[in-house]
Amino acid sequence: MRNELESSPTRPVEFRHRYSTSDLSCLTDAERRRFLAGADPDPQTNPAIAWELLYRLEPGLYDRLIRAERIDWLPRRVQRIVEVGAGSGRLTEAIVDRCNELIAIEPAAPLRELLAARLATAGEGLRVLNGFFDDLPVADRSANLVVTCSAFTPDPAHGGDVGLEEMERVCARGGRVVIVWPNRAEWLLERGYIYQSFPGRMTLEFDSLEDAIELAQIFYPAAVEEIRRRGDWRVPYETVGANPPRDLAWKTVAA
Repeated sequence: MRNELESSPTRPVEFRHRYSTSDLSCLTDAERRRFLAGADPDPQTNPAIAWELLYRLEPGLYDRLIRAERIDWLPRRVQRIVEVGAGSGRLTEAIVDRCNELIAIEPAAPLRELLAARLATAGEGLRVLNGFFDDLPVADRSANLVVTCSAFTPDPAHGGDVGLEEMERVCARGGRVVIVWPNRAEWLLERGYIYQSFPGRMTLEFDSLEDAIELAQIFYPAAVEEIRRRGDWRVPYETVGANPPRDLAWKTVAA
């Protein structure tokens, strides 16, 4: 695994220059079929491929980035939750104590390992499984809540109609499928989902100002000078040009 801040001594490598086609060797055959079929394989021109490489080559760097996010809405306690695309636990940690059973599904093995280690004390109520939107390893109608955060898109390689069908298959009748931070809300509205946005100012909360600057040099280079000028480890989402995780789309599965 590469050094997570592989760079010159003064500046980390920006995300768009971080990987090359030689790094595609980390993908399994199944991942190649899913992510590369008909797609531009160059991570320097196809950000979707670059993110997939980040998850597998530098899971700790990805974890540093997403742990600055704060998701303020939380579900009430339910019997069973299935989370798809759990990553390193940006949402998992917040919901694991709000259900009797949580099945966290993550296709990238390095992130699965990180998540399982992080939540090793969660007990028998947590299972971390391999899987993806198009083939969830969960029985029909078995979860009161099926949720995904920032992982689902209309692209078939990252969800699409097949992914929606799978999440709705897994959801119990009268339960909800919830997509946090939807990629294209209008696409979901066309498929019977309800869009909801929570008000209030939201910020990325890094561990320190130095951490904020270092990660911005990789992921938000245009925001580095403004972060330095503000001198605060709490960075408004508008500063980095990203939508805050205040939006969700949800659907109740018909009884």
